[in-house]
Amino acid sequence: MSSASPLIIALDYPSLDAALCMADQLDPARCRVKVGKELYTRSGPDVLEALHGRGFEVFLDLKFHDIPNTVAGAVQAAAEQGVWMVNVHASGGRRMMEAARERLDRHALSTQLIAVTVLTSMSAEDLAEVGVAVSPAEQVARLAALAQQSGMDGVVCSAQEATALRDLCGEDFLKVTPGIRPASAAADDQRRVLTPSAAMAAGSTHLVVGRPVTQAEDPMSALAALESELAG
Repeated sequence: MSSASPLIIALDYPSLDAALCMADQLDPARCRVKVGKELYTRSGPDVLEALHGRGFEVFLDLKFHDIPNTVAGAVQAAAEQGVWMVNVHASGGRRMMEAARERLDRHALSTQLIAVTVLTSMSAEDLAEVGVAVSPAEQVARLAALAQQSGMDGVVCSAQEATALRDLCGEDFLKVTPGIRPASAAADDQRRVLTPSAAMAAGSTHLVVGRPVTQAEDPMSALAALESELAG
């Protein structure tokens, strides 16, 4: 089932059963879902098969970062499992990203391929500690431009950088934004956050939402509230 919604619900659970319990409370016509490192490492392809069987389009969020041939093979493997979107780290460089792009194109695989710029948990101080002496916004712009030149379909970025990336890379370049919180929700461990409506207005194309939906008493009501905010 294909969803036109910009909402992607993060299934950040330690087990297949817990993830599917949440998925069964959601409507695949009204959102996509994200599978991350812990869940995929514990459950493997079984979680993708189960979610696809329920009609969900899946963003496989494994942030590949390795030598070009290894990343190309991993991206191909993800695409052949039918995922809607997969990501790599832009900091892996041009040759790595181009290898991944070429592999998908060669096998006519239509999975969306995006790159992580700067993790939303990182501050300027965190970047400085790893030798990056520019602000998060500057590093995001540098890596987003490289990702676009390398054939990526878009990037993961903070909503606070989305406007600049829309100007830099255009409307069609995907801008997938974690750290989305309704106005009433806590920021948790994401440093750079915006509300859904503010993020879309800023230029985000897809919004990753976790705890405000997955920890709600009624997840579909929480999803509906996000839809209302976006519509308003």
